[in-house]
Amino acid sequence: MQTDVGLPAGRAPAIRIEKLSFTFTEPPLFDALDFTVRGGQWTCLLGPSGCGKSTFLRLISGGLRRGVSGSIRIGSEQDKDSRVAWMAQKDLLLPWMSVLDNVLLGSRLRGEASARMRERALGLLKRVGLGACASSLPGTLSGGMRQRTALLRTLMENRSVILMDEPFSALDALTRQRLQDLAAELVRDATVLLVTHDPLEALRLGHRIHVMTGRPVKMSDPLIPPGLPPRPAGDPAVAAMHQTLLERLVE
Repeated sequence: MQTDVGLPAGRAPAIRIEKLSFTFTEPPLFDALDFTVRGGQWTCLLGPSGCGKSTFLRLISGGLRRGVSGSIRIGSEQDKDSRVAWMAQKDLLLPWMSVLDNVLLGSRLRGEASARMRERALGLLKRVGLGACASSLPGTLSGGMRQRTALLRTLMENRSVILMDEPFSALDALTRQRLQDLAAELVRDATVLLVTHDPLEALRLGHRIHVMTGRPVKMSDPLIPPGLPPRPAGDPAVAAMHQTLLERLVE
């Protein structure tokens, strides 16, 4: 399989998937799938558990190679320097590092650690209610607090392509909405592919929403909510489209 990672000048790159096939048991999970994730937008994927949503993200990230064929291109073939930020279902925090150091991990690994980055990270921690936990170890945090830390670590990567796998799943309803708003603000110009089980979350955040069904997987035509994300949960247009999306999920 060919995976090309690049950043076109001036905008976030699109992800173009052509003839993607992946088989680990019969029938194949993906069979000659063509799909495009538009650059600079949030694309949301919904579907039943086990339909292949998380596997799809791993294929795009290059984390799976055996049994794979087809082409995945991220941006320009000529520019290989752009990298993808990934947030998995598990928070994957390093237990021996403080909350602040976990958030700053990417910048440290890239040699970009600075007083400015530290202040930015501390500011974000305060915004999500973790300012008092900056020096705490992950083992002292609740599941929702760990999820918030992992989300901030992803947002601090400042990447043009972000893959998110259920990033808000461990949060209470109020915190989830606040984190959704923060994510939409901080990665407004990025290309985001978000896997979620929550139709309302997709309707709040997505420019385009696709439902994955069947095996081999088929992608539905996009559902395009009105207005720009993050949309208010109480917006009548969101409520009306919520029923449409539910109907697609049970077809």
